[in-house]
Amino acid sequence: MTGPAAGQPRSGQGELRLRIISALVLAAVVLLVTAWGGWPFRIVWTLVAGLVAYEWLSIAATRDHAIAAAVGVVFAGLLLGFAPVSQPALAGVASLAALAGAVLTPRMRGRLPLELCGVAYALAFALVAPALRAQPEIGLSLLIWSFAVVWLTDIAAYFTGRRLGGPKLMPSVSPGKTWSGAIGGAIAGTLCGYAVWALTPAAQQIVGPAAVIAGSLAASIFSQMGDLFESALKRRFGAKDSSRLIPGHGGFLDRLDGYWAVLVFAGLVLFLAHL
Repeated sequence: MTGPAAGQPRSGQGELRLRIISALVLAAVVLLVTAWGGWPFRIVWTLVAGLVAYEWLSIAATRDHAIAAAVGVVFAGLLLGFAPVSQPALAGVASLAALAGAVLTPRMRGRLPLELCGVAYALAFALVAPALRAQPEIGLSLLIWSFAVVWLTDIAAYFTGRRLGGPKLMPSVSPGKTWSGAIGGAIAGTLCGYAVWALTPAAQQIVGPAAVIAGSLAASIFSQMGDLFESALKRRFGAKDSSRLIPGHGGFLDRLDGYWAVLVFAGLVLFLAHL
């Protein structure tokens, strides 16, 4: 009895260390390519979209179809992304398609409709993130804002939920999430989004504090809804993780579910702002 008990903490510490290292490496890569911008940023996010499509179809369809979908998403993302079209319009169409795919997913039963929903979901990464980054003067700040809201929401929700506990948020979908964690995450995400705006003079010339607070709160809530949506998808198909591509974290779909929802929200706002 003492042997396994003694080994468990070491195993848990090793898993935590792996998660931390993976998270730091991924965050460094994301921030570096975001600061760089331009075609490297677009290519990285297009590749991410391909990986997300691969994971979605691996869960909901077959691995052979998943590989074909990943290649198709990367090709479509590059073709559309480098086409001479309005970036806000492209972001708006991609966001609407991704949102429609997510809304329709629970109602889809055939393999092909589920695959199409997954492709629409994944293309948001390839088309919306670069469109936000391409915005003059505030493109970099928009991406930093989106990262800050999602990351702080996730971190605060986890620790607040563990500390306070309380009623479950949606136990049939994600038994570990609580209302206290959701509220704590929303508060932290909103404050962090406001902080990014307060440190960005160019953004202050475009939007006021009330709009930033409302937008950050909405983004934080959408981030948590995106997390729940992906949890429901995995539960429906009996998957624990979307893949094992990220050591200690599962797959890209696991890590970017909340960020996807914020991208869709931001893409729609960007589109409406340019009408």
